[in-house]
Amino acid sequence: MEHRYIVVEGPIGVGKTSLARRLADTFGSELVEEMPDSNPFLERFYVDPEGTALSVQLQFLLDRYRQQRALLGNRNGRGLVADYLFAKDRLFAELNLEGPELDIYRRVLALMTDPILIPDQVIYLEARPEILKRRLRKRNRDFERRISEAYLERLIEGYRRFFHEYSEAPVLVVNCSDIDFVEQGSDLEDLIREIRSAKKGMQQYIPLGSR
Repeated sequence: MEHRYIVVEGPIGVGKTSLARRLADTFGSELVEEMPDSNPFLERFYVDPEGTALSVQLQFLLDRYRQQRALLGNRNGRGLVADYLFAKDRLFAELNLEGPELDIYRRVLALMTDPILIPDQVIYLEARPEILKRRLRKRNRDFERRISEAYLERLIEGYRRFFHEYSEAPVLVVNCSDIDFVEQGSDLEDLIREIRSAKKGMQQYIPLGSR
């Protein structure tokens, strides 16, 4: 595990970064964080999604691509744990863009032909919309309060479709609506055991605390 590249993915509020930090500590790996707050268009996107969707998406695409290229050139033998999957960038583009703007995004993405690291394993976290909404309220970021449950439902469905088609790396699907990897050490220990024993392809992990 100490030399592998593990990615944690899932919709906003599901706990990607919190879990990625704990896995990096456990495995002695380098942590790779997306840092969405550095996107200057993000807060405005939740106020005016139609007017800023292309700007916020291109900024994310460029930042993520730059970071992924840097990872490829700076491998030092340690493992990596990231809180985002580069390939999922198009999921948000297809969710928030349409027509000419989506075409511009796809044309920019097509120019990014240099290789990037492919994960050894992806951990895809799922949770019900009301759970995500509650966790977002707990984070207490003003602009995230504007996210509707309808948008979260669309996002959850978008993630499900994306991973139904994703085949670049093994995927461990984790239902985390009713468990807490941050507060409950036993939940984290169970998941780590599952990660260590995960096989190729897509696997479903339903923790004992889940309904």
